Amino acid sequence: MKLCIDHADTQQIRRIWEQYPVDGVSTNPSILAKSGRAPYDVLGEIREIIGPQGELFVQALSRDAEGVLAEARRILKETGDTTLIKVPAVPEGFRAMKMLRAEGIRFIGTAVYTPMQGFLAAKCGAEYVAPYVNRIDNLGYDGVQVSKDIHDAITRSGLDSGLLAASFRNTQQVLELVKYGVKAVTVAPDVIDAFVRNAEVERAVGQFTDDFEGLCGAGKTMLDC
Repeated sequence: MKLCIDHADTQQIRRIWEQYPVDGVSTNPSILAKSGRAPYDVLGEIREIIGPQGELFVQALSRDAEGVLAEARRILKETGDTTLIKVPAVPEGFRAMKMLRAEGIRFIGTAVYTPMQGFLAAKCGAEYVAPYVNRIDNLGYDGVQVSKDIHDAITRSGLDSGLLAASFRNTQQVLELVKYGVKAVTVAPDVIDAFVRNAEVERAVGQFTDDFEGLCGAGKTMLDC
C-alpha cells in the first residue's frame, strides 16, 4: 500500500518525506490556494523534494474534457510525466478520462462519493480513484465502508485500478483501510504524525535514555562506551 502526503506546505512535505516512508504528494486546488503561492512554484518545489519517481497528484480545473486535456499537457510539461492528473468523477470528467487514456496520460478519478462513481472512473482507465472518507461521513454515510465497497467493486471486476482514499479525520479511519488492503491513502501531515504519537512510547524512550545515562553518564550513547 502506498502512503501519500495530502498537503501543499513544502516545509511540512519536506519534513514528512524525510521522516516517514511515504510515496508521493497529493494536491488539490483548495490546498494549493491555502499556500498563497503561485501554483507551479509550489508544484515545482514539491517535485524537487520527492524526486522524479515520487508520485505527484495535480487536479485539472476545466469543466470540459478538451480543457482538462490541455491542462494535463501543461501540468506534465511543468512537473514531469510521472505526475497523475486528478479529474472529477462526473460525466464530462469521464469523457476527459477517456481522452487522457488515449494519450497515455496517467490520471485519477477524484471527488468520489459513491461506489458507482469510483467504478466508472476505474472503467475509464483511472489508475486510482479517490473517495473522500470524512466528507462522506459528514453526509451521514459511512466513509470507510463506502471506500471498501468501491475497492470491492474494482477488484472483483478485474479492473486495473485501486483506491487513493482521501479526506481523513483520524488515524482509525486510515487504519481500517490499511487493514482492508486498499492501494493507497493520502493523509494530512498532522494525521501522519498521529500514527505514532503516544505518551507511553515517549515515556519508554525517555526511560531508556535515563537508564543508559545513569550507567555511562549524561549525554552518552553507544558511540561513547
